[in-house]
Amino acid sequence: MGAIAVVLDHMTATALHDPKNPFNEAVAAFHVQASGGLGTLCAPVLPLTGDTERPGLLACINGPRFIRIEPLDTEAALTATDLLSAGHSWAAVHAARPSAVFPSGRFLLTLTPEVYAGTGVQAAHPDPGQ
Repeated sequence: MGAIAVVLDHMTATALHDPKNPFNEAVAAFHVQASGGLGTLCAPVLPLTGDTERPGLLACINGPRFIRIEPLDTEAALTATDLLSAGHSWAAVHAARPSAVFPSGRFLLTLTPEVYAGTGVQAAHPDPGQ
């Protein structure tokens, strides 16, 4: 089996850095796998900077090794604009999009997979029992 590519959304990024969060251990398991070379863990910059409830989230998530911060490039901005126009939230618009590096997309780790319905994103909860 090849390495899995996973994208953190703002909620799973928050869970990773809050040891009191009930999903901290489940998200941290993905970070451990990435640190062991068993996967790629990414975090798109737009949801990390757009979360006004957690203004320091980008600084927190930028620190740990093995998490790649993805910039909002022109391709991502065009996709984001289309999804915002279609009524999707800012949190869903810069997620697990297909790209040259990941042509089939990636899994998005989120506490609310339903937010990503209709976006074409493969959203999964970090706790399989949820």
